[in-house]
Amino acid sequence: MFEMQWPWLLLLAPLPLAMVFIPAKKRVEAALRVPFYQHASQLDQHSKLGINKRPAKLIALWLMWLACVFAATNPQWVGEPTSMPSSGRDLLMAVDISGSMEQTDMAIAGRRVTRLMAVKKVIGDFVVRRNSDRMGLILFGAQAYLQAPLTYDRKTVNQLLQEAQIGFAGRETAIGDAIGLAVKRLRDRPAASRVLVLLTDGANTSGQLSPDKATELAQQANIKIYTIAFGADSMEVPGIFGSRTVNPSRDLDEPTMMNIAEKTGGKYFRARNLEELDNIHRELDRLEPIEMETETFRPVQTLFYWPLAVAFLISLLLACLHIWQGRAARVEQAS
Repeated sequence: MFEMQWPWLLLLAPLPLAMVFIPAKKRVEAALRVPFYQHASQLDQHSKLGINKRPAKLIALWLMWLACVFAATNPQWVGEPTSMPSSGRDLLMAVDISGSMEQTDMAIAGRRVTRLMAVKKVIGDFVVRRNSDRMGLILFGAQAYLQAPLTYDRKTVNQLLQEAQIGFAGRETAIGDAIGLAVKRLRDRPAASRVLVLLTDGANTSGQLSPDKATELAQQANIKIYTIAFGADSMEVPGIFGSRTVNPSRDLDEPTMMNIAEKTGGKYFRARNLEELDNIHRELDRLEPIEMETETFRPVQTLFYWPLAVAFLISLLLACLHIWQGRAARVEQAS
């Protein structure tokens, strides 16, 4: 819908007409002796040319004035009402990108992929679904980094997740530091909305903060932690004398993950494949339902620059015309 923010400024449109009621200043000019009639005739001809062009110039000036007045009213296009979340959870995702996440014990459409690629697919879908939550992303290996602060821009959070690579944060696993960083980012948020989803495929092997100490800090800050232990229990590995079965998740510290979830009021999950991981995140949607309270706003697009552009183009044409007439007059006088 089109509207003007200050339509009363249109009352200024006839203001230049006031110049009609202002008496012109009387000019007293000295008499001019013209020795050559031919030159005087040329001056008279140029004067008539200017008089003939004057109406077009006045119209152009009027259009410039009206365009500037119209721009001053701040014309704008108001869009359809759009709903935005007014409340929701502050949900941080802590994703392990240590060296063990390059294990190819996951499958997508029958093709073997690394654990990190599987996590990107499932967690990416989870992030997009949480349309009322402020989402954030922590990536951790030997160190923990805040890759995306809490934001409603889920598209950017998902993009930063998809760009994550194994080894960015080192090849070891600092679970305690990841929890500690999440506590730092969530402790000042509303008490009822602090949630951390921690996904790892190993045990704490690095960092300055132990998982137990980090869990105590999370308890004190009233942060609920959902832990997800990720990785297959068994995998066939081809060898010289035939394939053999190995356990790629032998380093997984399930007791610690269970302890973290239990002490913070969260829940522990075990994901052995892509389907189980997807089901876990859908279970998280149920355990932490999305808030439905919304606020409505109408997007506004300002349009004042269009009439200003018209005024500028007219002034440019007038300037070009003035220069052209001046050159034409000089050429005619020279001839």
